[in-house]
Amino acid sequence: MEIKEVIGIDVSKLTVDCCIHQSQELKTFKNDSEGISKMIGWSLRKSKVDKENILFVLEHTGLYSDYLVRSLDRGDYQMKIVSGLEIKRSLGIIRGKNDRADSKRIALYGYRTREETLPSRIPGSTLTRLKRLMSMRRKLVGQRAGHMATLREQKSVLEEDSLLFWVQEDIINLLSWRINDLEREMDKLIQGDIELKRMLALLTGIKGIGKVTARFMIVYTVGFTSFSTWRKFASYCGIAPFSHTSGTSVRGRTKVSQLANREGKALLHQCSLSAVKCNPEMKAYYERRLEIGKSKMSTLNIIRNKLVSRAFAVVARGTPYVNTMGYAS
Repeated sequence: MEIKEVIGIDVSKLTVDCCIHQSQELKTFKNDSEGISKMIGWSLRKSKVDKENILFVLEHTGLYSDYLVRSLDRGDYQMKIVSGLEIKRSLGIIRGKNDRADSKRIALYGYRTREETLPSRIPGSTLTRLKRLMSMRRKLVGQRAGHMATLREQKSVLEEDSLLFWVQEDIINLLSWRINDLEREMDKLIQGDIELKRMLALLTGIKGIGKVTARFMIVYTVGFTSFSTWRKFASYCGIAPFSHTSGTSVRGRTKVSQLANREGKALLHQCSLSAVKCNPEMKAYYERRLEIGKSKMSTLNIIRNKLVSRAFAVVARGTPYVNTMGYAS
């Protein structure tokens, strides 16, 4: 369907600022159920085009944009959710910032790119809940690691202080219990969904990929539907190498980009280390490259990419990974 009008929306905690690109009309609404309903009605009236020809474009702001996204999805409206950095870099040099000006810039970005990408797909309720539980688990794991490091340092330099040590240990135990609670709930959600259960089994069947990384891949690929190839997901995680050359004078080494999902990159790095230890094929490949003078990090990055490609392959094929090295004569 042809996109004839774009509505740019800047979302904040209490309000949403909207701009209709063609007429440059602006209006602010409350960021609640009534305000979102009024915003959609206003957009349809003022744009004067059919519902199917309107594209709503908004910046991803986490919880603040959640209700807006759900409302647009329930109404079957076309929408595109983009990162703030992508919008900022697409518009060149800009001066000043306020919510209304931002809604204009978002509308302009959306109109320029309206035919380049498909509208965003919203994950189902199970994947959405999984993502939130994973986010909470990540925070608790980080807090536990901080307390464990503090306790270790205190024990190494302080005299016996039973109360101080006991408080730290009690917090660590409590965080561990809550992390286990989250793990059980995530397992329950996955086991209750046949497709997610199948994906998890296929992914964890690859030596080196554990349950935490498998869940991350399932959630952030929206069940392996939001990335058309494994290479695009590798780029998203910051493990895809890019060249750095220009003319005859700039001859930089090939390296990965810093624009990445750092959680995914860290998880895949741990997977590559695990694969080198527990997978004879990866271990032989790693040692062979080191023998010919290749660097450890570049080799580990190749292994990270191998794991991602295998993950996409087993899910697309629907059958477990087969270790062909075991059949080699």
